[in-house]
Amino acid sequence: MKARNLKPLGPVLTLAGLGLFVLIASCRKQESPKEPVSSIVVETGSDGIHLQTAQAEFLLTAGGALLARHKYGMQWLTLDDASANSSILVQADKHPVTDFVRDLTHARILPANGKLGSLGKRVEVQGRSASSGLDELLAVEVYDDFPNLALLSASYKNSGQKDIALDSVALQNHSLNASLADNTAKPHEMWAFFGSSLKWGKDDVLPIPAKFSQENPFGVPVETKDDLGRVGGGVPVVAFWTRNTGLAIGHLETLPLAISIPVGTTSDGHVNAAVSVTSGTTLKPGDIFATPRTFVTVFRGDYYEPLHTWSEAVEREGLSRPKNNDENYAVSWCGWGYESNVTPKQMLDTIPKLKELGIHWATLDDRWFNNYGDWQPRPDTFPGNAIQQMVKDFHKQGVKVQLWWLPLAVEDGKFSYGDHKYVVSDVVKEHPDWLILDEHGQAARMTRNLAALCPAVPEVREYYKNLTERFIRDWDFDGHKLDNIYATPRCYNPKHHHKSPLDSVYAMGDVYKAIFETTRALKPDSVTQSCPCGTPPSLAWLRDMDQAVTADPVGSIQVRRRIKMYKALLGPNAAIYGDHVELTRITGANTNNEQDVGDDFASTLGTGGVLGTKFTWPDYGPKLKNVYLNPAKEAHWKKWIAIYNEKLLSKGSFLDLYVYGYDVPEAYVIEKNGSMYYAFYAPSEKGSNTWSGEVELRGLGNQSYHVTDYVNGKDYGGVTGPTAKLKVDFAGSLLLEAMPSGAGH
Repeated sequence: MKARNLKPLGPVLTLAGLGLFVLIASCRKQESPKEPVSSIVVETGSDGIHLQTAQAEFLLTAGGALLARHKYGMQWLTLDDASANSSILVQADKHPVTDFVRDLTHARILPANGKLGSLGKRVEVQGRSASSGLDELLAVEVYDDFPNLALLSASYKNSGQKDIALDSVALQNHSLNASLADNTAKPHEMWAFFGSSLKWGKDDVLPIPAKFSQENPFGVPVETKDDLGRVGGGVPVVAFWTRNTGLAIGHLETLPLAISIPVGTTSDGHVNAAVSVTSGTTLKPGDIFATPRTFVTVFRGDYYEPLHTWSEAVEREGLSRPKNNDENYAVSWCGWGYESNVTPKQMLDTIPKLKELGIHWATLDDRWFNNYGDWQPRPDTFPGNAIQQMVKDFHKQGVKVQLWWLPLAVEDGKFSYGDHKYVVSDVVKEHPDWLILDEHGQAARMTRNLAALCPAVPEVREYYKNLTERFIRDWDFDGHKLDNIYATPRCYNPKHHHKSPLDSVYAMGDVYKAIFETTRALKPDSVTQSCPCGTPPSLAWLRDMDQAVTADPVGSIQVRRRIKMYKALLGPNAAIYGDHVELTRITGANTNNEQDVGDDFASTLGTGGVLGTKFTWPDYGPKLKNVYLNPAKEAHWKKWIAIYNEKLLSKGSFLDLYVYGYDVPEAYVIEKNGSMYYAFYAPSEKGSNTWSGEVELRGLGNQSYHVTDYVNGKDYGGVTGPTAKLKVDFAGSLLLEAMPSGAGH
């Protein structure tokens, strides 16, 4: 069956980013009649080459576009709205190469036998540009195990007699039109998820406005022009969806490649997106440059679906998830309520209240140390062996302790952060050759305008392994809070003999893996927490942690969105720390001005996150009386922490049954031990925080259930699955338990 209504794509966007990867092997073993046969059908038509699975169809056009649509019931749904100018965009010698001729008629159809599965189809197409002398090999791969996903990659060979400066290649060009799936919508009217790390507090889930442009670089640091210095990294996925269908693009390599996925609206209202690879490579005659494997996936739902698909795919590629332990799900208290000059007494005096509330984890937060890099205790607040003694005292009371720190960051005597003026750390004095240098031979900068040690240097990796042993074995901490972690700068230090300046970017994960595995080996029940403050996480270290963090959310909405993001990336049972509850209910998005006035435990509990708090007690702390646990707040904290510890929904399975942006009120569901736990949140637009109307309970079995508001004790009576509706009125949130009838009610 051939595709219908799939047309070439529209114009692409300005390119940015940096790419570098391996050559695709063109040899594949031939299919054997005795072996299982792929169910994917490949046909060549007048409009291009079609690859059809049971759930989707992908069309490779002569311009190099890879269009996608998916099947829902008897319908074919798509956002791809192509134009005659659609193509792969190659830039060489600072000019676009527009005369590629691709021989679709003689395409090679081979079995795809990669890590994504033993069954699939691979289509290879030869192309040539007479003007530039570049030969092109396009490859499309579709696997039976991933029927909604297609990979597209390209390699370019200089077949001429002179050097060619290959500037950039843009794959996965898509011109999206929401009205194809909903004829009442304007072309741009869709929601989007951006996995890029751009700025503290910036929304990564949002509706696309009529005028919109965002570059979305990945892999390398991004300048923020504030005291945070640089962020960056990100998860290389950008997704778009409407009520009926969605499409996402990105890359499927396991390294934090320096690419970009620019997105922008056009004058006719469409949304254009592409995966842009800047090669910066001069090809001598005979040389070959190969792009990463980019992907397109189609789905029904919201950003959870493509992130889950991407996560399952990179798991096959080798980025396996660590196993959870029970401690990952424990409520945690953090000493950051006392800010940067916290003392051992302030930390320890909190223990009676922690035990009363049912909390057995504490975190010693930022600025316990003398300087970034050496990580020795501050003599003014933690003199002598005060840290070791503090840990012993916590342990005597049955409380485990995490330690805040920032790997790779070092002080070189320049800049400052907060009230701390940077010195030259001892590790820099002793090992100046370990520093990452920029193109000008100066120390490259990372977050907080700190210098950085190069993770591609073996001695640096060993240094951080030794630091980990000091913290966990010698000081007896039970885990880490690794904070402000984004991306590593490119390294041009000639003494490191890098093959590429990106060696430092790609090696970042090796340091975090060493920290994680060393800690797990010393203490199997340890908890390593990683926080990319205010932004999505980085592919570099995504798998090397026990507990993800909603990362300094700007209000309750970001808590819920990010828990859903991490459940997709790390698994439906993953432990996701909702961060300090004091950060919820904050008004005014896109800011890192933490107001610490929140008390919304429901946003974390109802979505399956792990509760956290940074209250001060019995001391007010330096100035933040907002976080002091007065008697009124204490009753609220005690109630919600008791509910959390009783239900432990964070250990349940997150089910993706509601579409963000389209299902109102905003809804989530967790399945645990046969019961279904629903969380509904009232829309907060125009100052409203109430909801009155019907809510739909999805995902029920074909049986009867008894429904209860388990926070307020209200009985909603019985319902029958698989879907039920309830008339409700609530303010803020409504958390419901649907227990099978006769199962203990």
